[in-house]
Amino acid sequence: METRRDIFQAIADPTRRAIIALIALQAMTPNAIAEHFQSSRQAISKHLKILSECELITQEQRGREIYYQLELDKMQEIDQWLEQFRKIWETKFNQLDSVLENLKNQKK
Repeated sequence: METRRDIFQAIADPTRRAIIALIALQAMTPNAIAEHFQSSRQAISKHLKILSECELITQEQRGREIYYQLELDKMQEIDQWLEQFRKIWETKFNQLDSVLENLKNQKK
């Protein structure tokens, strides 16, 4: 049985995160993507394959070229997961703001 990678495994690698950032702006060919990295073209192809398997990017054939583009719906899945932590962080920051405001008022 083949195990499927999930999106969090895909974004765990800094090169893959950089690829996502690149193609978030515009669709790019594998060669155009590879030009931004010190890695071999083959290594970039492996990263693109993993991102494709996780459905974070899709390919589109345009003439002879293949263009990779970001799949925004999958990025929303990451954002939804992170939302639970944003609420926790906001609560902690609000508590810290209250403590700092109390300390500031005590010094007056």
